[in-house]
Amino acid sequence: MNTLDTPPSGLRGPGIFLAQFMSAEAPFDTLANIAQWAASQGYKAIQLPTSGTQYIDLARAAESQDYCDELKATCAQAGVEISELSTHLQGQLVAVHPAFDALFDDFAPVHLRGQPQARTEWAIEQLKLAARASQRLGLKAHATFSGALLWPYLYPWPQRPAGLVEQGFAELARRWLPILDCFDAAGVDLCYEIHPGEDLHDGASFEQFLEAVDHHPRAAILYDPSHLLLQQMDYLGFIDRYHARIRMFHVKDAEFRPDARSGVYGGYQGWVDRPGRFRSLGDGQIDFKSIFSKLTQYDFSGWAVLEWECCLKDSQQGAAEGAAFIQRHMISKTGKAFDDFASVTADEDSNRRLLGLLR
Repeated sequence: MNTLDTPPSGLRGPGIFLAQFMSAEAPFDTLANIAQWAASQGYKAIQLPTSGTQYIDLARAAESQDYCDELKATCAQAGVEISELSTHLQGQLVAVHPAFDALFDDFAPVHLRGQPQARTEWAIEQLKLAARASQRLGLKAHATFSGALLWPYLYPWPQRPAGLVEQGFAELARRWLPILDCFDAAGVDLCYEIHPGEDLHDGASFEQFLEAVDHHPRAAILYDPSHLLLQQMDYLGFIDRYHARIRMFHVKDAEFRPDARSGVYGGYQGWVDRPGRFRSLGDGQIDFKSIFSKLTQYDFSGWAVLEWECCLKDSQQGAAEGAAFIQRHMISKTGKAFDDFASVTADEDSNRRLLGLLR
């Protein structure tokens, strides 16, 4: 990889995740068209879903540098670049509890449905392809889900048998370690979106996984504050605690308004009626000024990527407003202290004199 393929350091943006915009209708039907649309909305990068071949053929990208160069050229011609690839749906299939087999079967190719073992093997191979494709595209991070074996046992009633959680994370680690090694060989961080429905859904569960994979250097976090707010977590303190592992950032808003009928669990209600719901940027409760400040403070190097999910506002309105919202929150980190103008000459003898140690 030449130096031109190495992205600059620091927080970059705005980018946009395309999963919620995929369609058979123009301008969302092809990579060239949606790249032009994203650029027209003010975005500088697009995050590509890899399920299907609508925007990218993952197997081809893993093997062909010419094909990857064509993808980058298509984006560059439109005025954007690829920020990262996503295997959220394939990652989900790396670990599926039997209770969810029927629901998650739709994420797999038709010929694999009803075959859990074959489906898992296919998903693992998809992740390995994504590692090589990311390397050929010159990308440094990749987005995915962890999947879940323990989610049906989230609430400890009835009491969980001793060792169940540890055994679940051991099996999850067994499946993911070869994938993490593949990403390590490719020089790409594998970023798990911390998300309800996944075994990695909060800081405590991420720590258990990290321990199970022996603190693998490529095991990283996709930070999305909306999922933390809906769990009533300290999403700012999360950055303080895990900033060394945060390698990707989804800019998504949310609100939590509990009432006398329901709270975090939502009472089986639809998204509009739940106390916790996702909103378009600026319409929720997330303190993005503090988030961007903290990420800048900790020298986060990556893209600020809009993920539009809102139960009220239309997706195209959310996208049109989102680029400007992210741009307003971008911070160019200062290279000097604000009080440098009043600096004084310093050396060891002067400092000792100021401390009263030289007479």
